[in-house]
Amino acid sequence: MQTLAPSPGRWLWTCRAGFEPHLYEELAWADAAPRLLGEALVESTRAPPLAPAFARQGMRVLASFPLPSPGLSADALARLVAAQPLASPLVLQAFTPDTPSGNTLAPQADALVEALRSLLPAERLLEDAGRAREAGARLISLCLAPGLAVLGEVLAREALSLAPGGRRRMRREADAPSRAAMKLEEALDGLPFEPGRGEVCVDLGAAPGGWTQRLVARGARVIAVDPAKLMPELAAHPRVRHIQESAFAFAPEEPVDWLFCDMAWRPLEVAQLLAKWGRRGWVSYLVANIKLPMKDKNPLLVRVRHILTEDGGWKGLTVRQLYHDRDEVTVTAHRR
Repeated sequence: MQTLAPSPGRWLWTCRAGFEPHLYEELAWADAAPRLLGEALVESTRAPPLAPAFARQGMRVLASFPLPSPGLSADALARLVAAQPLASPLVLQAFTPDTPSGNTLAPQADALVEALRSLLPAERLLEDAGRAREAGARLISLCLAPGLAVLGEVLAREALSLAPGGRRRMRREADAPSRAAMKLEEALDGLPFEPGRGEVCVDLGAAPGGWTQRLVARGARVIAVDPAKLMPELAAHPRVRHIQESAFAFAPEEPVDWLFCDMAWRPLEVAQLLAKWGRRGWVSYLVANIKLPMKDKNPLLVRVRHILTEDGGWKGLTVRQLYHDRDEVTVTAHRR
């Protein structure tokens, strides 16, 4: 399947394959005139004020080239980048749609960006993408898709992710009980801060202990709430207190620092539970995973946002389908 070319000045969004209709719907609701370009790629006329939950990354299009194209070279890309009124420093990245056909183009995309890097002044480039926001940098990204190459840019502080294409791959530890730990690591990676040593975290629906394990590794104290059993090594850990009861029945004895929740439960009921914690001032920071229904995903997310902000008083709410999320989204928020 060939990819349609986006127009310069418009926005290119990439998402998890199969979720293009949900991203399209989000952008349509925001009056951003979306257009499906190909698998895992959607165009819009502008970036909406509310970051799309189903987008992994978005960028303003500078130029596009058909593939194969004799005009697509590192020299041509360097001229395009140099012609833009872009503030230094720059972070150069390459990505492909997260699809079988897109992934085959990754070596070509990486090689082009490396050649482009060698042609630009070193003083304009920031090698550490993790510092891009604090440095006021821009992300310059080359996306290679079947039949198409797109060069785009976005301010780092406005980017949905600092990882190329929003694909933040986390390493699964050998002793991790499930992939759930990678979801937590990716969520925390996107925050400007994370649980510190000695901070108190509540992990609702903790068993078998994937999230609790990663929080303990950061030095936190964890109240793990779940009727089921934890892994024996976690249950015996001096900084873990296991309360074997329902997350819906539990109330902390005193306010805690962080609330974590990754329960396979009805999403609106989970949202109402998280809102209760915010409304009663039981916690300062929230990281939670919300499972999505087979249909009507966007209407459900509208209701989840309303419950958390209007009923729960949570501020700074983000709702994102992260790389390690499947049919789910990750929400983060704070009370301070």
